[in-house]
Amino acid sequence: MKQTFEVLNVKCGGCASTIKTKLLDAFGEVEVDLSKDPREITVDIAEERVPELKAALKKLGYPMKCEQMGFVETSATKAKSIISCALGKMNE
Repeated sequence: MKQTFEVLNVKCGGCASTIKTKLLDAFGEVEVDLSKDPREITVDIAEERVPELKAALKKLGYPMKCEQMGFVETSATKAKSIISCALGKMNE
């Protein structure tokens, strides 16, 4: 079933490229909507796999908006997202 999730730290096409590329094998095609704030991703995913998606996004530096994180964890995901964005820009 297609589901849409609000994702933090997604700033540009480089970020979107990283998300699409890194999640393709595990989750199939991921749509990234850069016109909304917070950004949204849409993916065809079963409900029981949502925690796996949530963990994969967080690992890339793009946590779901619904996640509760402290200052250190929030800062760490922002740093990861900068690296992921740069890698995505190189792969565009």
